[in-house]
Amino acid sequence: MTMLASLAALAPDPTTAPFWDACRRRELRLQRCADCSTFRQPPSPGCPRCGSARSDWPLLSGRGTVFSYTIVHHAAVPPLAGDVPYNVVVVELDDAPGARLISNVLDAEPSDVTVGMRVEIAWDEVRPDVVLPRFRRAGRG
Repeated sequence: MTMLASLAALAPDPTTAPFWDACRRRELRLQRCADCSTFRQPPSPGCPRCGSARSDWPLLSGRGTVFSYTIVHHAAVPPLAGDVPYNVVVVELDDAPGARLISNVLDAEPSDVTVGMRVEIAWDEVRPDVVLPRFRRAGRG
């Protein structure tokens, strides 16, 4: 699957900017509560567990497991029509308990994707200013 550069537009706000800034550096960082250590994805101004506004952004390994997935057969927008079918996965990250990231597995045919599949980060520079966290099957490079 390829993401068309014309579709890759980001509008980070003060809460999400640290995530996207880290992605441009090819670092996977998720927001974590500085008081109770709960990861929050997507980022939010306050912790849903303890209410704290304090957070940090630890560096993660980028390894995880496919928690859930779907195969898209009908493009949501016309420019993606040439890419169907493609996968959309929910990845449970090894070193961020409770956090899941929605993405794609780039090197897998739709029939190859399974719940429990081990994956690792694969940075996808769709434009010089937009680097997306995608995944590939673990152990493949």
